[in-house]
Amino acid sequence: MDQQRNNRDSNGGLAEATASRLRFEDPDDNEEVGMEVEDNDAAAAAAAAGCGAEEEEEVIGSDKTSADYYFDSYSHFDVVRTKSYQNVITQNSFLFKDKVVLDVGAGTGILSLFCAKAGAKHVYAIECSQMADMAKEIVKSNGYSDVITVIKGKVEEIELPVPKVDVIISEWMGYFLLFENMLNTVLYARDKWLADGGVVLPDKASLHLTAIEDAEYKEDKIEFWNNVYGFDMRCIKKQAMMEPLVDTVDANQIVTNCQLLKTMDISKMTPGDASFTVPFKLVAERNDYIHALVAYFNVSFTKCHKMMGFSTGPRSKATHWKQTVLYLEDVITICEGETLTGSMTVTPNKNNPRDIDIKLSYTLKGHRCQVSRTQHYKMR
Repeated sequence: MDQQRNNRDSNGGLAEATASRLRFEDPDDNEEVGMEVEDNDAAAAAAAAGCGAEEEEEVIGSDKTSADYYFDSYSHFDVVRTKSYQNVITQNSFLFKDKVVLDVGAGTGILSLFCAKAGAKHVYAIECSQMADMAKEIVKSNGYSDVITVIKGKVEEIELPVPKVDVIISEWMGYFLLFENMLNTVLYARDKWLADGGVVLPDKASLHLTAIEDAEYKEDKIEFWNNVYGFDMRCIKKQAMMEPLVDTVDANQIVTNCQLLKTMDISKMTPGDASFTVPFKLVAERNDYIHALVAYFNVSFTKCHKMMGFSTGPRSKATHWKQTVLYLEDVITICEGETLTGSMTVTPNKNNPRDIDIKLSYTLKGHRCQVSRTQHYKMR
């Protein structure tokens, strides 16, 4: 369910509970914009990102258009994220100058080109889809064939011409951070090829949660199935409720604070760290209804001269990833200052690890509403 609300946009900064101030660059104009993050370890995980999921096999040429390549390469030129990566590379050339770089899931090779331009000794761009053929042409057309080697194949199946690399860079993130992502592939490459003292970029990621009022959209997309031209189709409603919606959320719909759920250190974590159960505590900032919880992620580059990155939250500039909306069975009436507590369990699906199973438990003991429920979601 990847549908766009016509009346939605996302602008501004991100307010976190118990926050300290960090500064991050606006990729559009290089002016600094403020982002607030949790005052703990996750301060390093408060921003920055690229793209992850593997592209599907494509046939280069024939009926393809430039628009096809744009979208089929997982929207590689999303301005926010691509400009952010460019700023990280060009403004921190000390990380790349005379270094051997590995670009995991290179797509069109845009990140490899940035690295080469920043002075990398050599860049190995690994791409398993047919886009690798186009990347080779792009590298050649821009005069970087002597610096960038495009390797077509899966990271887990290829061998590099060098035993170690100094830098691994990747746009590995998927929707909800972990859906159809390439995290395990990046971790595999890290363990196999990254030299001692080497750098993984980006190196921190954090998952966040908030709650929204969304009566109109929920009525239109979920409650619709109660009565379809006079027929009961609530069995479809149950299915729709289990499918998280990838969409952009209007910041005005946010009812509670935004809370950090999980921080991941890509430099040190193991694949098993992508499975977790974490508690949450969302405090209402006004009297309103809650129809859904909204998850989003931030990714950061902490090895730069200064912290750089961006957020995919509803108060930040829109990105390809949008936000992930989890509709609740209950319509919760909450008063300012009351607390919705609960926990979220995230695990890769046993049959397909690229899919995500989410278990959400929530409780409210409020003045006007008392509720306690557990719901299950499947991102497929």
